[in-house]
Amino acid sequence: MQREPLDALDARLLLLLTDEPRLGVLECSRRLGVARGTVQARLDRLTDNGILLGFPPAVDLAAMGYGLTAFAVLEIAQGRRTEVARHLAAIDEVCEVYATTGQGDLHVRMVARSNDDLQRVIDEVVDVPGVRRTSTSIALSTPVEPRVRPLLERVAHE
Repeated sequence: MQREPLDALDARLLLLLTDEPRLGVLECSRRLGVARGTVQARLDRLTDNGILLGFPPAVDLAAMGYGLTAFAVLEIAQGRRTEVARHLAAIDEVCEVYATTGQGDLHVRMVARSNDDLQRVIDEVVDVPGVRRTSTSIALSTPVEPRVRPLLERVAHE
């Protein structure tokens, strides 16, 4: 599927919704100085093209009791990526899994309530059929939070 690139209006709309995700289409159109139909058409196109994935709430995992974040590099048996990923997705504390090049085959971000809880989660990961070896690191802080704003700002000013 050929995707249309973002233009400055798309980027400004996404920046607006990033800052205030509860804004309605009418308010977005007012702030952007364009017709309501234009905003709706842009949102529809961004959604149809898979750029705008939705409006989930931002949740603070630490405030929910999951104050410990860890990353595991997994080496897995050849040809077992799909099966391993399916098993990892069944572990509630596994937040993300990336298939990678370089060291390891999968990089896993997981959360836990404590060191003992992290040990339990790691044990579950290690017990997944096809996992050969793991190396886990505990995150101490997040100096740069996940973000897309700089990319949107670049497009908005092009």
